[in-house]
Amino acid sequence: MSFNIGLSGLYAANKQLDVTGNNIANVATTGFKSSRAEFSDIYAASKLGTGQNSIGNGVNLAAVSQQFTQGDVNNTGGILDMAIQGGGFFVQKGSDGSLEYTRSGAFRSDKDGYITNNTGTSRLQGYAADDNGKIVKGGLVDLQVSLSNLPPKASSTVDSSSNLNSSEPVIDQVAKPFNPSDTSTFTTQYSTTLYDTQGNAHPMVQYLVKTGSNQWNSYTLIDGRNPNGTPISGAGAVAPVASTLTFDTSGKLTGVVTPPSAVSNTTLTISNWAPGTVTNGVWAANGAAANTGGIAINMADITQYNSASYRNPPVTDGYATGQITGLKIDGSGVLFATFSNQQSKAIGQISLASFNNEQGLQPAGGTTWKETYASGQPGYDAPQAGTLGSIVANSLENSNVNLTNELVDLIKAQSNYQANAKTISTQSTIMQTIIQMT
Repeated sequence: MSFNIGLSGLYAANKQLDVTGNNIANVATTGFKSSRAEFSDIYAASKLGTGQNSIGNGVNLAAVSQQFTQGDVNNTGGILDMAIQGGGFFVQKGSDGSLEYTRSGAFRSDKDGYITNNTGTSRLQGYAADDNGKIVKGGLVDLQVSLSNLPPKASSTVDSSSNLNSSEPVIDQVAKPFNPSDTSTFTTQYSTTLYDTQGNAHPMVQYLVKTGSNQWNSYTLIDGRNPNGTPISGAGAVAPVASTLTFDTSGKLTGVVTPPSAVSNTTLTISNWAPGTVTNGVWAANGAAANTGGIAINMADITQYNSASYRNPPVTDGYATGQITGLKIDGSGVLFATFSNQQSKAIGQISLASFNNEQGLQPAGGTTWKETYASGQPGYDAPQAGTLGSIVANSLENSNVNLTNELVDLIKAQSNYQANAKTISTQSTIMQTIIQMT
């Protein structure tokens, strides 16, 4: 019997050495989770149970369980390197269409822009984004970094805050009619860049003329001409139309009136803008179009105080064509592409998986796991939802192997192996003594 007990001990010690050796071998493997050999004793029992003086039959390897504790997260600077701080697994689709789960966030993009693992055999899964950058949480899709240009968008709104100096002198427009080439005919001017449907830039300049104690006229020119393209001087000249801004005694805007309409509001609408190009003083349509609703200029944040005239940088919703210049990933796993036209747009969101029983996952190599009956079905959601962790961009999660503990376990396993070998050696000596007695 002692031979069998010793042999089971040798087998157990050997398995402990295997597990410890595997942990040590993967101490530098990104996203690796250490394993622990778990043993149980063996007793021979009948239907009536074991007796009080039963002697065990040795040891058995009960399980090799993985420890899904958090590994250290270190910054790497890699654009597509990601780490999970907290619970959850990245979801990958293999070449055979099956799903894999991993904690290794060493990703890269292939020739088609798909985000893959570091071997290029599996694609990262997540949620798609529509043309407006809104995340659509439908089924999982292959995440892709598209290198195509961001299409231009025609301007439709202009918004900013500004102040008109109330102490500026009044300009007599009968004696000095408005002339954009003569600075003495206007008090101040503000410039904004507009974009047409093809992404062409057009300078819009608003000239402000103080005409009364609480009244200003505003002349809006685009490309140096009236918004519809007609010249303001020379052949076919059309005098620009002035919008009237009225302020109350506290310097707050009360309304804007633009002829021929007599309606007063705080929005100056340019509905007849026709994009074009001026060459040698001749204006011609450039084949593009303006936003169908025209340009709505928000004038509500204009004040008239006794301080210097100023204007904060204007904000318009239009932009030119943009080329992708970078990629950013936030804590919730949203991938933002940045473009050369100062725009950014969400192009997808990473999905994480969670399991009721992580210990039931089947290791599949390549620092991945597969779903099993014991693990239960995965639940998918965005990072930071529920118990799922957050994404740390430009970083990787190290293995959670404690090398000091593993080296100690290695010594213990070696001692166990030697002690069990001694058990067999001692039993052999006893057997030889018995044989010699006969």
